[in-house]
Amino acid sequence: MKYVHRFRVKASLDQVVAFHRQSASMAAITPFPIKAVIHAAPTVLTNEDEMDFTLWMGPLPIRWLARIEQSTANSFVDRQLRGPHKKWVHRHTFSALPDGTVEVLDEVEVELASQWFWRLLGFAMWINLPILFAFRGWKTRQLLEQIPLSGKI
Repeated sequence: MKYVHRFRVKASLDQVVAFHRQSASMAAITPFPIKAVIHAAPTVLTNEDEMDFTLWMGPLPIRWLARIEQSTANSFVDRQLRGPHKKWVHRHTFSALPDGTVEVLDEVEVELASQWFWRLLGFAMWINLPILFAFRGWKTRQLLEQIPLSGKI
């Protein structure tokens, strides 16, 4: 299954890329009632880094381990190494546009687990991706558009 979401933010390309490479940004753009708790990750994520975290979905903890791969100046992939899905690959791509905004493109490829509980949970997560990514776009704009273009995050 594949999901694609894109949005624009009024910030510099460097600011948008830097924001998304910060491990703390995940928790900052995760909507309630989900809570992201980072257990181990470098402050700034680069190629081959791993991020160990729990997504609390209400009272249900979902432990996840992701690796950053295929990192370039304007894109990276986070791949689930351990978690609720058989496969989760999330490509983040950032493109400066002529109007001074940056397009953030999220492409997610998911294969559901075979075990019934994780399959059901994974499907619930899948059907909620439009809500999750709409919130992430809104929150990213809210956080980054308040920063002067010459400022740092």
